[in-house]
Amino acid sequence: MDKCGSAMEFLENKNILITGATGFLAKILVEKILRVQPNVKKLYLLLRAANEMIALERFHNEVIGKDLFQVLKKMWGGDFDTLISEKVCLVPGEVSLSEMGLKDSNLVAEMKNQVELIVNLAATTKFDERYTHNYAH
Repeated sequence: MDKCGSAMEFLENKNILITGATGFLAKILVEKILRVQPNVKKLYLLLRAANEMIALERFHNEVIGKDLFQVLKKMWGGDFDTLISEKVCLVPGEVSLSEMGLKDSNLVAEMKNQVELIVNLAATTKFDERYTHNYAH
């Protein structure tokens, strides 16, 4: 079995939490998973957002609205929105807060029971920020 095949098989029927979902690497990962392994069970995408509406707007503008997703849109045609609604769960929150700032207790319980793999791609783009700002002494 080749390594690529085994990676694709590994992702089949998996529930995956991806933090930093609007970042460069996360967008590439999400597109690649949906393109090569559409049998992934669900992608929980943590986006920095105060609520579901802001998360949805950011997802459309900063993720699936990008040219990167054109191949996937062409592959799925009119079923692209169905693919996204079935495979993607937007999680509004903030990775630097306690419990990632999640407010929906039902979603928290679902994720605790379902998520099998976590890919942490969250990062700050404030390059002049000091470490002491984020961590207690």
